[in-house]
Amino acid sequence: MNAMTVPMRSALQQQTMQAILQTTYGTADMFHLGTHVRPTPGKGEVLIRVHAAGMDRGTWHLMAGKPYLMRLAMGFRGPRNPVPGLDVAGTVVELGAGVTRFQVGDEVFGISKGSFADYACAREDKLARKPAHFSFTQAAVTGVSGLTALQALRDAGRVKAGQRVLIIGASGGVGSFAVQLAKSFGAEVTGVCSTSKLEAVRALGASRVIDYTKEDFSSGAERYDLILDIAGNSPLARLRKVLTPSGTIVFVGGEGGDALTGGMGRQLGAMVRSMFSKQRFVMKPPNENAADLEVLRELAEAGKFSPAIDSTWTLAQVPDAMRQLVAGKVAGKIAITVAER
Repeated sequence: MNAMTVPMRSALQQQTMQAILQTTYGTADMFHLGTHVRPTPGKGEVLIRVHAAGMDRGTWHLMAGKPYLMRLAMGFRGPRNPVPGLDVAGTVVELGAGVTRFQVGDEVFGISKGSFADYACAREDKLARKPAHFSFTQAAVTGVSGLTALQALRDAGRVKAGQRVLIIGASGGVGSFAVQLAKSFGAEVTGVCSTSKLEAVRALGASRVIDYTKEDFSSGAERYDLILDIAGNSPLARLRKVLTPSGTIVFVGGEGGDALTGGMGRQLGAMVRSMFSKQRFVMKPPNENAADLEVLRELAEAGKFSPAIDSTWTLAQVPDAMRQLVAGKVAGKIAITVAER
């Protein structure tokens, strides 16, 4: 009996994993560490042994199920995938059918399905090889925020060398990448953040930093060619006041607003106004793709940016890490380390 029981238990252990689980929408209290079935990669997917994951404001939206329109894709009463987490870095341990870009043993980073776990599946077209000199922790926080910042500047903002760029929310996950990337593109960067984060934004390379608790960024004489409004809630008129006549405002995310659409109402209104103005108002959700993850890898290896990691937490500490994020005490990104078993 014992000879048969041991192999059966061993096989069961191989099919399960530790993971943060969430069955209903709500606060960080909905998160708990438990045992979950180890995922199996589907066609075009790989299974990753997770070494580290990233947490940002987008993770909060998925946890809270807000704005409510998100639930059309995620699930009405609770998330269809009970394991949260998008940003990931780790080692490929299994290949799904049709995978050609990776082999078992490759170290990768990007965007997965449920990275707050020992193992996570990810599409191969949402992954890239880890930058050579990056730790897994650094790579893990780069995917979503790095892609968003890159695409907001390069694609939506059409940033050029010599332009003046204003980044509202410069100390956050996306903002900390945007400051560095805008500078690497040759722009002159002004960052807006709170008092406690001024030095952190200066260290990222901003030429000027505005403390929004003491100074109104729209009250000065400076005009900007490009404004990145990251999860902000400033009225459009206030933003246009400091925009050049042919400048661009890129809305990256949004907070506030009603429970149904969140802050999207302001952005949608701006899109309509843009049709009748020489100024451009653009809304830029992230486009998750391997090509731009490869661009980020190349920029990282060229020393153009380094992830700003506020703090590192263990898998069991994910609820506390989320509370820290919600409290607004984070500059840059939160990293989650997943211990080897």
